[in-house]
Amino acid sequence: MTTTTVLRQLTGDYAVDVARSRLGFTARHTVGPRVPGEFEVFSGVLRLDGEDPARSTADLTIQADSIQTGDRRRDAALREHFLDAETYPSIRFRSTKVSQTSVTTFTVTGNLTIRGATRPVVVPLELVGTDDGVAFTGSLPLLRKRWSVSWNAAINLMVAQKLDLHLELTASRIA
Repeated sequence: MTTTTVLRQLTGDYAVDVARSRLGFTARHTVGPRVPGEFEVFSGVLRLDGEDPARSTADLTIQADSIQTGDRRRDAALREHFLDAETYPSIRFRSTKVSQTSVTTFTVTGNLTIRGATRPVVVPLELVGTDDGVAFTGSLPLLRKRWSVSWNAAINLMVAQKLDLHLELTASRIA
């Protein structure tokens, strides 16, 4: 079976399987190594068009207060000061364009909304599995200041402006 045939067979609507997916990040801290974290509560829908990948779409919603780094105090500060999760409970990505760049790689352009600010981003994705639904991996750098994700001057000096977002998304076909 060729990849083109596989892509044609993937046409349809998919729900992100949270149990088999991960939305993580790493951020450099000046007094130590990179700090890893992840969001535990999210949902998403993908519409894949194997005949014309440009007609595919993605919509992902993340609950801001589900951020976890393994440190309760840091997590509380991230929720309150960096993400202001009480005022802005959701982080959202909605695609605006999908381009196939090779047999199994794609760039998904879309709007990322954090703290009420919406900015365009480009997410490079690789199709890594089709056995039980679809699976994609990808990563992209984000600059916190584009979304006003900050706290105070001292903390902003200690935490790098750039963080890396890592995606491992598995989605199951919606019947």
